[in-house]
Amino acid sequence: MLDLRQLSRQYIAGEWRDGRSSRVHRDLNPFDGSTVAEIRLATVEDIDQAYRAAAEAQKVWAQVNPFERQAVMERALQIWEGYRDEVISLVADEIGGTFIKAAIEFELVKNFLREAATYPLRMEGRLLPATIPGKENRLLRLPAGVVGILSPFNFPMCLSMRALAPAIACGNGVVLKPHEEAAITGGALLAKVFEEAGVPKGLVNIVVADVAEIGDAFLEHPIPRIISFTGSTAVGRHIAEVAGRHLKRVTLELGGNSALIVLDDADLDLAVDAAVFSRFTHQGQICMCANRVIAVKDVYERFLGKFVERVSKLKMGSPRDPETVIGPLINRRQVERLLAVVDASIEQGARVAYRGPVDGNVVGPVVLADVGPEMACAKEEMFGPVVAVMPVEDEEEAVRAANDSEYGLTGAVITRDVERGVRIAMQVETGMFHVNDGTVNDEPLVAFGGEKGSGVGRYNGQWGIDEFTTLKWISIQRERRQYPI
Repeated sequence: MLDLRQLSRQYIAGEWRDGRSSRVHRDLNPFDGSTVAEIRLATVEDIDQAYRAAAEAQKVWAQVNPFERQAVMERALQIWEGYRDEVISLVADEIGGTFIKAAIEFELVKNFLREAATYPLRMEGRLLPATIPGKENRLLRLPAGVVGILSPFNFPMCLSMRALAPAIACGNGVVLKPHEEAAITGGALLAKVFEEAGVPKGLVNIVVADVAEIGDAFLEHPIPRIISFTGSTAVGRHIAEVAGRHLKRVTLELGGNSALIVLDDADLDLAVDAAVFSRFTHQGQICMCANRVIAVKDVYERFLGKFVERVSKLKMGSPRDPETVIGPLINRRQVERLLAVVDASIEQGARVAYRGPVDGNVVGPVVLADVGPEMACAKEEMFGPVVAVMPVEDEEEAVRAANDSEYGLTGAVITRDVERGVRIAMQVETGMFHVNDGTVNDEPLVAFGGEKGSGVGRYNGQWGIDEFTTLKWISIQRERRQYPI
């Protein structure tokens, strides 16, 4: 049974306690405005204690037998599975996630834990040939040390665990700073799972803090060697700059403005299904969401008609209703920002093909048609249930339109000719691309990450091991070496 009173605290050095700040954060339910939790925020002093605890615990954890580390990860998976119903309710209350979204995210976390449980036995070294007679070259894969993780509010469990699980499995200590509006689902909940699984005290630390109070202290602290961040491109650039000055490695998964291309030979029913899932899952608050649907003129009007018909039937309302598809955005600021983009796009010439009502933080779906590449809805990442539908002449123009973005996270194409789809996939400048599927995909074994303004580095699979470890060369000279001087 999850205890919200316990989870409404910091988790530092193996203890649940209040932060030292004079400020208290009210964690609000975005649907009805009720208070989910009140959390006394962490200070720079708390962050320092968390990093120091992680560094001390990591020394112990790195020496634990890999089979025992694997067993701890497997216990974490079992514990996680036991919390399913409570977690789904918590996602609805804290971040407004629908039942569908919460179930998807819960399963993703399971997959990340299951894959990370294999990492301790995959930390392989190598023996490499030497140019010098009698020399033996050993290349060892070792934990990096301590990892600092910053995660967002939209898929907080998934996007925290995607870094947290591999970092721990590879032998590192961790300090995780979740977004304050997802402090429990993105932080305390995961710490509780690993605490029950038996990680050493201090190995996992959760600090909930306001950047206005702590500044760059989380990034600049001398202990962490790697910073993992998921969030906006603007913040990612700042993190990269700060980390670079301190010679820290970064893994950044940033914003997106993904395009779903509908070609002239597309199965339009499939295209509609893929577009609805790609745009409206979790109210469009996913970095992989299809902000733009680019349709070739031969099918544009038919696709648009079918799409609007389907979108108009999406149920809005309480995320606790299992039938709800469109729940609330995280806060009023996001609502106002989204509506400003819609209004600006209409002024620029976008046609409103469908517009749902707005009720509090619940924004009804909006379909903007006849969108041009210069319009706000085509340029900006819209973190909400608004989609820009763009007509193009042909396949070549579709590719140009898809690439006309500072972002390069993911994309998709719908076509009856699979190899034609693959050719397009090779031309679109993204880290990921899907043929005859939606833009929203994440697999535990496959490299996940973007190009251009969508970030650097890759998560999942072998790439998760690469990101959270370091390589050390040890040479042994077994014969007396003849030096040149």
